[in-house]
Amino acid sequence: MNRRVFLHQSAFITAALTASKLKASDSRPLLGMDHFSLRATGWKAGQYIDHAASLKLDTCFISELHIFESFEEAYLKGLKEQADKAGLKLYVGTGSVCGSSNTWKDLYGTPEEHLALTIRIAKALGSPVARCYLGNQKDRATDGGIQKHIEATIKVIQANKSRAEAEGIKIAIENHAGDMQSHELKALIETAGKSYVGANIDPGNAVWAMEEPMAHLEALGPLTICSSVRDSMVWDTEDGAVVQWTAVGEGLVDFKAYAKRLAELAPGVPLQVETISGFARPMLYKNNEDFWKAYPGYRDTAAFKGWVDMSKKGKEIPTFKAPDGAGKKDAEIAYQKAELQRSIEWLQANL
Repeated sequence: MNRRVFLHQSAFITAALTASKLKASDSRPLLGMDHFSLRATGWKAGQYIDHAASLKLDTCFISELHIFESFEEAYLKGLKEQADKAGLKLYVGTGSVCGSSNTWKDLYGTPEEHLALTIRIAKALGSPVARCYLGNQKDRATDGGIQKHIEATIKVIQANKSRAEAEGIKIAIENHAGDMQSHELKALIETAGKSYVGANIDPGNAVWAMEEPMAHLEALGPLTICSSVRDSMVWDTEDGAVVQWTAVGEGLVDFKAYAKRLAELAPGVPLQVETISGFARPMLYKNNEDFWKAYPGYRDTAAFKGWVDMSKKGKEIPTFKAPDGAGKKDAEIAYQKAELQRSIEWLQANL
């Protein structure tokens, strides 16, 4: 092992130990919030940090760049000092870095420049990761399928390999909005290079990709370096199934078992709550050959059967729609705050 590799690995080990450090009397996993849980507020980073502190959390995940008021070093230094004072570890993320995805936006330059910026911000804020993603479920149905987009994403990640290694930051790729299934994300990470790339695991998005969350965790857990979690309700219908995300503890995921297994497979990775509740997503897979074009070979797998079995245990739940009028935004904010609050309280009480 040469000196450069030794120093690089030592930096990652130090970061991991720092991120996973708990009080001697505290046996629960680290808990945090993804700012997107409270997206209706329109807050900026400092306000999300204050809210995370008020909930007595361990981490605050700022998962979009537009939440920052500036990318200047002085501003970022101030945010880190604010978080340090509150006893919070910051995590940093952004959106799509796949130029071929329907979700790609050139707000921060090329995909390579976008990821480079995210790495710089992560370094300034003391985040161990720079989170990004490929796209969403629509990318599966495009010419070339999801593999074309996976290859484009790998090129962007590899273009930032030396930068990530020099800064001691790992690039965390999320399974996002049904874009990749666990075996696809695993292959992406291993091809790009798992020494500096890992998974941002999201059990809610796993359900959108027709994977049962615990099986999804088993596949990606050893590669996981970050998380964005919520619960899910799934119920069987005449045409397929319906998925609706919920507050933690109100869906079908056994979060006691999930948290325990995450701690075993990915020690020190916090459970960061990202509630996105209130709307239903139909999955019209029954007698629908067009649906299966985006999932070649998947319908005969044990993984799909596990997801179907999950759907048969669920029940229909109501959706949420804020009333129109002057109070609509306030109602949305109140709903999102309540979903996050109940999730955090459930985790704090049960873990």
